[in-house]
Amino acid sequence: MSMSSSNHPEIFDAVDRKREVFKELADRVWATPETCYMEVESAAAHREMLETQGFTITQNVAGIPTALIGEAGEGGPVIAFLGEYDALAGLSQKAGTADHDPLTPAANGHGCGHNLLGSASLLAATALKDWLEETGTPGRVRYYGCPAEEGGAAKAFMVRAGAFEDVDVAICWHPSNFAGVQRETSLANCRIDFTFSGRASHASASPELGRSALDAVELMNVGVNYLREHMQQDCRIHYALLDAGGISPNVVQAHAKVRYVVRAPELAGLFSLIERVKKVAEGAALMTETKMENIVLSGVSNLIVNTPLMDTMQDIWESLGAPDFDDKDHAFAQAIRDTLTAEDIAASWAQERLEERDIPLADFILPRHNEVRQMGGSTDVSDVSWVVPTVQAYGPTLAIGTQLHTWQVVSQGKSPLAHKGMISAAKAMAATGLAALQSEQLREAAWADLKRRLKGQTYRSPIPAGTEPPIVAMGGRLN
Repeated sequence: MSMSSSNHPEIFDAVDRKREVFKELADRVWATPETCYMEVESAAAHREMLETQGFTITQNVAGIPTALIGEAGEGGPVIAFLGEYDALAGLSQKAGTADHDPLTPAANGHGCGHNLLGSASLLAATALKDWLEETGTPGRVRYYGCPAEEGGAAKAFMVRAGAFEDVDVAICWHPSNFAGVQRETSLANCRIDFTFSGRASHASASPELGRSALDAVELMNVGVNYLREHMQQDCRIHYALLDAGGISPNVVQAHAKVRYVVRAPELAGLFSLIERVKKVAEGAALMTETKMENIVLSGVSNLIVNTPLMDTMQDIWESLGAPDFDDKDHAFAQAIRDTLTAEDIAASWAQERLEERDIPLADFILPRHNEVRQMGGSTDVSDVSWVVPTVQAYGPTLAIGTQLHTWQVVSQGKSPLAHKGMISAAKAMAATGLAALQSEQLREAAWADLKRRLKGQTYRSPIPAGTEPPIVAMGGRLN
């Protein structure tokens, strides 16, 4: 079922009228890369743009200082656009070059393109707001400024706080190699810190008096490695050692901490797998006579796709077409491709199950298909998708073969080709929002599809009750 709006040219023009100031916003955020819950300057830039464009602003959403909502319009349905603006640690890179050349060694960089993501979503929201004002049509547009997508699960905290309770449709996008509709679901995940406490002693003179917390961490890691053979194939478990207990090997380490990310295709399986990982940790503590404590930092659900909204956005993309990349765009994209491996390039085509072509930029729209595929990553957009019909676009902002979370993404983040992909994504989102606003039939079909996919399940947050966003304590170091 596809029920796209007939007002595409009008909403596309509304995007084009303000494209330049939103390209500047994207570049401004690119220049101030801030990680998980520390996006002070980036959130301020979005807040200033919301004020300039005439939105009413709510700050400190869900108790998160860098989360905000801008709203415009009256009556009618509520159409939400989700934006992000967090960066990644250690990916500093100069813009517009095909050489790996950090601006500041070991500093942050927008290696997932969220400088573009937030700007395009806010541009789409602004275009729809302007259309409502010009036509006098009832309806409300909301822009959700969402921090900490990279590991912090801010949207999950916002959902838990009821920030989406009256939303009719939610729309988002992500920078990509291609243009089209995201038709993949994602993995639910949870981030948990396991802290072990033991007893220090002289490692040579009195080793029998020590109780090694580091031993406990290592035994836990071994136990989880064995667990991997006996869990669902699509599940994933990763870990990082946060505290090894010191740098002196002649001291039995009295404290150690390890962070785990546990992923599963669905929430029910995630909760079950988490309990098994916790039992491994308990066993490691028992073997080493140490104490173990665990704390959940964040968690996200699996994504629920929505066929009526996906089909509507597909029609819009096909009417819009791919961006008009010029010779300079192709030349820069090819220079980036020359830094990639053949495996990188093949993986991008394979992810979409497309036959590989020798082109640097996407000159087509991803084809329509009805198969819901599983992607390996996770996103906190998923939690929104459990409580509101949600659709996401892919915007062609990257040379084909570029892998996310790399310096190549940062290098392309201010380029003309990235701006063109961003504007195209904004048009696709704005037109999808307009279609949902105008068609009660589409909104009803979207809600019916969500209920069908949930199969009677109700949303259960993967973040335990009482857990607050890890804003100050973690210092933003959740990436």
